[in-house]
Amino acid sequence: MSSTIPTSESVIRVFNIPAITWTLTLFLLAGGTYYIRRAIRSRRTTDRINHALHALMHTLMAAMLWNAIPSTTLVQIAVLAAATLWFIIQAVARPQFRTFCAGTQDRLKCLYHSLTMAAAALMIAMMAIPGAATTGAGATGHATAGHNHHAMSGAPATGAAFNHTPAVAIILTVLFGTAAAVFLVLFLRRHQPTRTKEHHTTRRTSRTDHALEATGAAIMAIMFATMTA
Repeated sequence: MSSTIPTSESVIRVFNIPAITWTLTLFLLAGGTYYIRRAIRSRRTTDRINHALHALMHTLMAAMLWNAIPSTTLVQIAVLAAATLWFIIQAVARPQFRTFCAGTQDRLKCLYHSLTMAAAALMIAMMAIPGAATTGAGATGHATAGHNHHAMSGAPATGAAFNHTPAVAIILTVLFGTAAAVFLVLFLRRHQPTRTKEHHTTRRTSRTDHALEATGAAIMAIMFATMTA
């Protein structure tokens, strides 16, 4: 019976420690599952689309860690670019369109979500630069023969391009690291006791969203950090 543990020829690792890659993958897939459930339960079409896009982004980020579906790189970038535009439209829509982001806080959330979609698209593009295939261990930058063979096989190379645009990667690392800290503070802050069950449910959902936003931003920061070397 052959081993089912992925090797460096088939895995893009954020670090040389597979346990970290598995942990990040599980967090991303858990977040994706949560947003799928939110999309199914949402009553408004806009909310369904928003949650579905978040679920898709989490899934694509998990796929990035494992060099999965490399043949669909252009499609992934196109979908995430469209998602970026979708959230920007919501953020700048007139107040009369109540199905979109309403109020300053919601508009800022939509702008942030547009940034996360754009960053995910950029990450995929950076990983798809030909000739940049590596084992995915950001600190080593060691290329394997298996990845090099895959890069020359006709499909877009999807190894992590750690030597390209490090300045952009540093900026995005700091930005998402800061976002993770902000969302963590929002998650940990104390609230006044609620009087109704509806308010309690809304607050619990908001705390879960903050926890997921903090986790997603932290993972995004980690992944971009591996591209700064």
